[in-house]
Amino acid sequence: MPMGRALRLCPQLIIVPPNFPLYRRASRAVMARLHAVTNRVQQLSIDEAFLDVTEHATPAATLAVELQAQIRDELKLPCSLGVASNKLVAKIATDVGKVARRTGQTPSALQVVPPGEEAAFLAPLPADGLWGVGPKTAERLAARGIHTIGDIAACPVEALVREFGKHGHDLAQHARGIDERPVTTERVARSISKETTFARDVRDRETLSQTVQEQAAQVMRKLQAEELTGTTVKLKLRWADFTTLTRQTSMGPTDDEALLTQAAGWLLDQVWERGRPVRLIGVGVSGLEARARQLSLLDTDAHEAGGREGQLKEAIATIRERFGEDAVYRGSDD
Repeated sequence: MPMGRALRLCPQLIIVPPNFPLYRRASRAVMARLHAVTNRVQQLSIDEAFLDVTEHATPAATLAVELQAQIRDELKLPCSLGVASNKLVAKIATDVGKVARRTGQTPSALQVVPPGEEAAFLAPLPADGLWGVGPKTAERLAARGIHTIGDIAACPVEALVREFGKHGHDLAQHARGIDERPVTTERVARSISKETTFARDVRDRETLSQTVQEQAAQVMRKLQAEELTGTTVKLKLRWADFTTLTRQTSMGPTDDEALLTQAAGWLLDQVWERGRPVRLIGVGVSGLEARARQLSLLDTDAHEAGGREGQLKEAIATIRERFGEDAVYRGSDD
């Protein structure tokens, strides 16, 4: 919900500002404990990762119990884990565990899917809980009487391919609990950035904020076009006397424009000096890696929100491609 609308509905609302340094420290602490278990860790976001423990002497389920307890006892943080033979089922298992444990308390679920039971575990779950089944695909499936992942698995592969093209083959594989994607730890060693040198030095914060927002949109469009995510946001600022400084913050792999804009705006808050003229400002993202496809949450509200966000991103990208970068920007409901 936009902040402006939330304040109108609840004027006494207490707004807690984001604390990126705190989030970063907590994330690093959690990831350090994951890396202590195995060096085969693929971080998806600031608070989510895949671990490959196939070569570990301790059974995966036992490792999960120990890891959850360690994070809880040492860091005072709850965490949920899904254990399975592949990434797709492990991710869904995590979400199922969260839903099953929903009691109003902080989430701390543990769901284990034994090898060979992937298809049986997935079968009763709703079709839109499967990676690749968005609102439109779910609607087309429902029109054909397909409502669960088990229903998808029961469909002949040829029928799914006729209906959905190449995506139909992926649906058939995933519905049966088959996912051959490895846990990848390599990162792309490059960055994407956008800088603006002003024709006249700029003193007002509003112009700088708008420029940062435009730059964030362009950087994220480039990331999304190349199917990449970034882990570090950097702000570059050059004063009129040519003194240059940079600030950066880490936030976990993302290609979300709103999150990048928020992080860049937070960095601008750290360096901006009222009345001091700015000659150049730039936004960049580094720590790039191939985008890991995210699975839809099984929670209905979260899934619908994620679906709407995905559709919004696609719509914004289409508009900009047709009418130019300046055609549309995200805003706040103030």
